[in-house]
Amino acid sequence: MNNLNSILIEGNLVRDPELSYTPKGTAVCKFSVGCNRSWKQDDEFQKEVSFFDVSTWTRLAEVCGEYLKKGRGVRVVGRLKQDRWTDPDGKPHSRVEIVAEHVEFKPQKKADPDGKDQESDAQAEVAPEEQEEDGKEAVSF
Repeated sequence: MNNLNSILIEGNLVRDPELSYTPKGTAVCKFSVGCNRSWKQDDEFQKEVSFFDVSTWTRLAEVCGEYLKKGRGVRVVGRLKQDRWTDPDGKPHSRVEIVAEHVEFKPQKKADPDGKDQESDAQAEVAPEEQEEDGKEAVSF
């Protein structure tokens, strides 16, 4: 029986995505998302930023690599994956990343001829329709 492992985050890319391919030719796109949180404590507003590493696979990776840029807002739905390893000195390490199953691109602001910012109606969304046998996401548009 599988346990529940699901996450949804919204934020902005903190750097341009990195698109690469596995030796078998599967596309992998990695990027980081910064999420802001603010709250009021006593009479002062507090703020914190958290950074999350995200990876996407197959066609979703290719689309993310093509359309995402630093600063672009995204909503990511996926699962958490923990990697564990031991370095050459025998010290254990661990890292948690989000494996995206759905990425929604937030509208971008673009300048109109008068120099004013306007939100673009273009919003790209890519979601997996089914899982492939190797566990990677298949993508449909």
